[in-house]
Order: sequence, then C-alpha cells, then structure tokens
Amino acid sequence: MNNSVLLITANIALGDDEIELNAIRAQGAGGQNVNKVSSAIHLRFDIQASSLPEFYKARLLALNDSRITSEGVLVIKSQTFRTQEKNRAEALSRLQQLIQGAGVVQKARRATKPTRGSQRRRMDSKTQNGKTKALRGRVQD
Repeated sequence: MNNSVLLITANIALGDDEIELNAIRAQGAGGQNVNKVSSAIHLRFDIQASSLPEFYKARLLALNDSRITSEGVLVIKSQTFRTQEKNRAEALSRLQQLIQGAGVVQKARRATKPTRGSQRRRMDSKTQNGKTKALRGRVQD
C-alpha cells in the first residue's frame, strides 16, 4: 500500500500514514491453519492527530463508541474473512463508514400535536371498544 488514500468525501481523504494496520491471528475456530496465519487486521486511527477537519474530529470524539479509547484512538478489529486482504478492506470500509456517519447532521425534531379530529376519533374508538367489552359480561336473568 504505497501512498494510498482512503476517500471519505469528495474533499476529504486520509493518507495511509494516518492509519496503522497490523496483522494479528484471528480468534475462534479455523482448524490447523488458525495457529499459523495472521489473517485478522487490527486498525488503529488517531483521531486527534489526523488531517480530518475539526468538525469531524469533534463529532467522532463525541460518539459514545467503545472502539474509541480515552486517548482518542479508534480501534477496529476485522476477522470476518479468511484472507488478510479482505479483512484489511473491511476494516478500512468500516472506518470510512464511521467517519461518513459522523459527518451526517441529524435533522432537528420538532414536537407536534395530534389534531383535534384525530383525538376525537381515538376517544370514539376507545368508547366503542368499552361498550363492546361491556356486552361480554354475564347475562342478567
């Protein structure tokens, strides 16, 4: 990976010197090969030291995500696939999605009231249900 770039948006990209990738042994079942091959990828991304705009840094650090350490380092472990290349691609994709998700600003929710007609219809249906249930009682002699 010589001088490759991870594209976040049209204007924002991360260089490979900002992302630390280490190959480690994957956990779990895998037969005899699991103890010999380091196919899992451990990705470390220092948010504070990155070239991301301050808006993205603040939004990422504000996330309540267990993958972000107290020092502001994002740690992603990828061991889904059996090959190192696919796990590397998945880890980079997950990093890209996380940063892109942090850039999306949620639309502010505006509180609304139910209309008077919808309230009346609701009360009418409740009254009707109550009358129906009242008819289910014992029959008077």
